[in-house]
Amino acid sequence: MDFMNKLLDGVEVEWKSIEEITTDRFWIMPSTPKFSECGEIPYITSKNIRNGHINFDKTKLISRSDYLNLSRNRAILKGDILISMIGTIGEVARVKYTDLEFYGQNMYLIRLNENLINSCFFLHFFDSQQIKNHFNSVKNNSGQGFLKSKDIEKLLIPIPPLHIQEEIVRILDTFTELTAELTAELTMRKQQYEYYRERLLTFGEEIPIFQLNEVAQYSKDRINAIQVDKTTYIGVDNLLQDRQGKTDSNYVPTEGKLTRYEKNNILIGNIRPYLKKIWFSDTCGGTNGDVLVIQLISDKLLPKYLYVLLCTEKFFNYNMQNAKGAKMPRGNKDVIMRYSFHLPSLEEQQRIVDILDRFDTLCNDLSQGLPAEIKMRQQQYEYYRNKLLTFEKEKV
Repeated sequence: MDFMNKLLDGVEVEWKSIEEITTDRFWIMPSTPKFSECGEIPYITSKNIRNGHINFDKTKLISRSDYLNLSRNRAILKGDILISMIGTIGEVARVKYTDLEFYGQNMYLIRLNENLINSCFFLHFFDSQQIKNHFNSVKNNSGQGFLKSKDIEKLLIPIPPLHIQEEIVRILDTFTELTAELTAELTMRKQQYEYYRERLLTFGEEIPIFQLNEVAQYSKDRINAIQVDKTTYIGVDNLLQDRQGKTDSNYVPTEGKLTRYEKNNILIGNIRPYLKKIWFSDTCGGTNGDVLVIQLISDKLLPKYLYVLLCTEKFFNYNMQNAKGAKMPRGNKDVIMRYSFHLPSLEEQQRIVDILDRFDTLCNDLSQGLPAEIKMRQQQYEYYRNKLLTFEKEKV
């Protein structure tokens, strides 16, 4: 508050409702139109509003005539702010472009009076913990949860002078821009990792080819359920998608026998192989029949090298192509063991593992890599956002 006192320099902060700071506001909740693969206009829902942005991935399309009919009296304009009212409650995004045509459902639109409030200031404030707490306290919890228009319209927003709002925005944008740059850097590094992994695992005809069943097997060992806990029990649900390892389990069986895994075994989720769930174990524990436990039976390859091989797109494509079932495909255990790959010398395997480990640390290590830096910047942003956007209802 010392910083705020200096910034505000005794200026009184007014509190105004959404009704008072908008020039227009309305529900976007038309009847669901007919969708068409030949449509031209994206049709979004509240689920498409995430982290301050409108995500147009996997949106359905409507015809231009439907769009013109829906938007005739309630067009969405550049600068408008969309608020999710159902499901992803309170998520907010600003329309950034004038030439972007789209329409949607289950959102509340507000058009700010820019003479009273800076839209960036509003977005930062709307993302604060106090707003999230407010929505959690007023939302209707039936079904997937929803807000009513009055939950938005009567909401009070602090309105310091515009030049103060702009200074607060400048400070907070510094953190968000840095986080965005680091996130872009992380994306690029992950792409590099994928590229070099594929290159490093591409060999000429002089390198021998082995099948997986010649060097590895599924675990045949068992472990009592009472010997595992939430950190050592692995179910398919706590294996993370896209090769991101595992998290603690929310469910741990209390009786019966489980498949035992050891340190340096490879665990693969066998339901919906396209999710690419795989973990290189660093401990001993137990798992169920939905998770494959692969362990070495040969000294011709390193455990970590086998893990690198099974992380490739080539393996997951092979696994999915031979999976059984349509709605809930499962990997074919026998066919998986016939997966073939080149096997270079142990020295070359170690060289490849060392190179990829350095990329992996940079991309995924939460203690020292880019994710750690991003997490720290996000924490700084949240700290300063809460400091800069905490106002008293009286004179500050």
